[in-house]
Amino acid sequence: MAATQTQETSPVSARATSGQGVSATSPGAGGSTTLGSGVAGASEPAATRGRTSIADAVVVKIAGMAAREIPGVFDMGGGLSRTLGAVRDRVPGGRPNVGRGVKVEVGERQTAIDLDLVVEYGVPITDVARDVRENVIAAVERITGLEVVEVNVTVNDVHLPDDEDETHSGADARVE
Repeated sequence: MAATQTQETSPVSARATSGQGVSATSPGAGGSTTLGSGVAGASEPAATRGRTSIADAVVVKIAGMAAREIPGVFDMGGGLSRTLGAVRDRVPGGRPNVGRGVKVEVGERQTAIDLDLVVEYGVPITDVARDVRENVIAAVERITGLEVVEVNVTVNDVHLPDDEDETHSGADARVE
């Protein structure tokens, strides 16, 4: 008893035709995708009994963690999301949002990922983007089993070395 599935050309078409997969911008948002429909029955092998569902937020977190592992990536997200994230990080009990700057579209067997990055000044942006792409694809495919059809990288900002020095020196001068 096998389920009939068609080969999809992109996560967007899978989302439109199957109703599965949505755009997720943060953990907890979005739906889930089912990998393997599974079959029931005592005569079936144990590995095929049941089905596996992966929430879109899982792909967001994996991609966010994999992107942050690359040297040269200072932060992720656009200006407003970084500002809100910095406030949330300072609140007692607040946890960093590893999904900030990550958007995914998940189909039945494929996913597409968009990343917004802030890179360190002086690093070759094309090299960082290539390394991020490779690491994100490897991590998502290895952990989820989904095929990553594309990883789009947008560099929104460059972190300058003196950005933190000015911020810290101004704060230190007021607190004496």
